[in-house]
Amino acid sequence: MKKLGLLVTLKAKEGKELEIANFLSEAVNLARREEKTITWYSFRINHSTFGIFDTFENESGREAHLQGSIASGIMKLEADLLVEAPKIEHVEILSAV
Repeated sequence: MKKLGLLVTLKAKEGKELEIANFLSEAVNLARREEKTITWYSFRINHSTFGIFDTFENESGREAHLQGSIASGIMKLEADLLVEAPKIEHVEILSAV
């Protein structure tokens, strides 16, 4: 059951939007390998702002994800491709279908 989530916002530097979009499009394959990640979505909010929303059954699943290869990849992108550090928000799922 989905109980917890992460909402991550990424703001690309000008001219780096395609690189962020490509990273996120391929990161779904990494998320599929994570046993404790229930759902994983990447999306574009506007031309330069992207997001990730993922869900977990418990805190250990969420923490495992934060220590995983997607989070590590995002941190490597930060210096070259992002305007600012990723905004990572811990959320509680109140209802879901």
